[in-house]
Amino acid sequence: MRDTLKLITCGGVDDGKSTMIGRLLWDSKQVFEDQRSALERDSARWGTQGSMLDFALLMDGLQAEHEQGITIDVAYRFFATPKRRFIVADSPGHEQYTRNMATGASTSDLAVLVVNAQNGLGIQTSRHARIASLLGIRHLVLAVNKMDRVGWNQKVFSEISATFQPFAAKLGFATFISIPISALNGDNLTYRSDSTPWYEGPALLSYLEEVDVRRKDCDVPFRMAVQYVNRPNQTFRGYCGRIASGIVSVGDEVCIAPSGTKSTISSILRYKEQMKSARVGQSVTLCVDRELDISRGDVISSAIDPAEQTDQFEAKVISLSECGLVSGRSYLLRIHTAQATATITRIKHRIDVQNGNELAATKLGTNDIGLVTVSLDRIVPFECYAECRSLGSFILVDRLTNQTVGAGMIRHSLRRASNLHWQALGVNKNVRASQKEQHPACLWFTGLSASGKSTIANLLEQRLFASGKHTYLLDGDNIRHGLCRDLGFTEADRIENIRRICEVARLMVDAGLVVLVSFISPYRSEREFARTRFEMGEFYEIFVDAPLELCEQRDPKGLYAKARSGELLNFTGIDSDYEPPVSPDLRLQTAIETPEQCVEEILIALKENWQRQQ
Repeated sequence: MRDTLKLITCGGVDDGKSTMIGRLLWDSKQVFEDQRSALERDSARWGTQGSMLDFALLMDGLQAEHEQGITIDVAYRFFATPKRRFIVADSPGHEQYTRNMATGASTSDLAVLVVNAQNGLGIQTSRHARIASLLGIRHLVLAVNKMDRVGWNQKVFSEISATFQPFAAKLGFATFISIPISALNGDNLTYRSDSTPWYEGPALLSYLEEVDVRRKDCDVPFRMAVQYVNRPNQTFRGYCGRIASGIVSVGDEVCIAPSGTKSTISSILRYKEQMKSARVGQSVTLCVDRELDISRGDVISSAIDPAEQTDQFEAKVISLSECGLVSGRSYLLRIHTAQATATITRIKHRIDVQNGNELAATKLGTNDIGLVTVSLDRIVPFECYAECRSLGSFILVDRLTNQTVGAGMIRHSLRRASNLHWQALGVNKNVRASQKEQHPACLWFTGLSASGKSTIANLLEQRLFASGKHTYLLDGDNIRHGLCRDLGFTEADRIENIRRICEVARLMVDAGLVVLVSFISPYRSEREFARTRFEMGEFYEIFVDAPLELCEQRDPKGLYAKARSGELLNFTGIDSDYEPPVSPDLRLQTAIETPEQCVEEILIALKENWQRQQ
């Protein structure tokens, strides 16, 4: 039976990736008659090769790609030869579409990195090679294209190959080969070209047919992430998923992560077929010998060598968002079939894609690659990416926009994750709150500087204190004299500032207090994260809404004047964004309400909420 090679073509803009694959399909007789007709028609309308066929159009399927002559999305093509089947992912070369290249690379075994012989190695060459290595691709082909435009000069080819080879060696590819080609004319694609008598290697297709990319996934312990619990009736319960590694057989003892429960495989089903065993890559339904609490996101693994689990790990990540990835910010993490809330606790360094140098960073910009530590809100089962790609890869999703902002590969669990445990305490929050005869709560005031947050919070605490409530006010300026004295006003520092205050406020609520937090807290994502740290009914987002013009008129500390003159940088509302709440628990309009009126409004809302909780 023929095996299947999954490969990706990558490289810089206009280096000829799509043309190469299109010509390869054409010359290997993989283009059907209707596709030939469409190619002739599209070449006449959109083509860039005059009267000749534009083979790139076989890959560039979007109208925008035809109009601009570029690849935007990843295009997949399937073809086969007598020796092997192929799945080709043709990725875009533009820097802004690097995320698409990473998507195609994540499922590929080999990368064909195309370089324009006229231009030589570029930054996208380095970036794509590094991403391919990062995503676990172990086999690399450097296709030096457009050799016909440099007169098939052997020196040009040799210099490009010799310059790139040490770089590829550092990235740890198992195999590497350079091939001189002309994608437009088909030289050295499906046949050895007479134009390169000095080249003694194989044509591209011949190499792809022969290269050994087999993984040893069957030699490693059994792993399967549960995707779906199949319960059609009261007599059947099966756990569906795709086997990530290893082999499982009826009678095998398995361990369920993260619960640690053990059981025995009683049956294996694939479609309607009963199987004695199943192996990596197969989608199956597993049944065990007793009823267990197993759900989506759990991992069924060998009991002899069970899957790892952690809530803290080190990973390499690629930033895929224009907003970047910021230390301290909260994201949704999706790994195999599980989901958790994740925080990048530290960006250890950013990797220079050209030379591999490790650079200090507090933020990863678009397409940056970095080494980070991640903390989760719960334990998830996993495998290191080097051992199992499907259980070691994850994506980071923005909690507000639901956009994918990062892709990561787990290197290892952090040792401290297994050494830290919650200490059981005899006095808990309910006992402390009962002693104080109050409902603990966090009143989070947000708004621009000079909107009136501190004034209202101060008056409110006086009223609560006078009524016998146990309170504490955390004010943004006061906190920066001590706990947050080391932080500035960059985006990363602001995020860390709010994270620290959130944790302090949570401890105070746990102590049974009503804590008032008066901070600009400009980012929605951090305020939403703060809400998740409290129990239902404990967190109140109070938006002190005042127009920027009014705040500038007030300017009690003279900060707006300094910001306008350029003396004060990263000032919210001037050269740093403020993201107003979309659905605050309470909105106070200080342009038309006095501080005293605002306090009365808050007290009424608190009284109603506390009465509902009784």
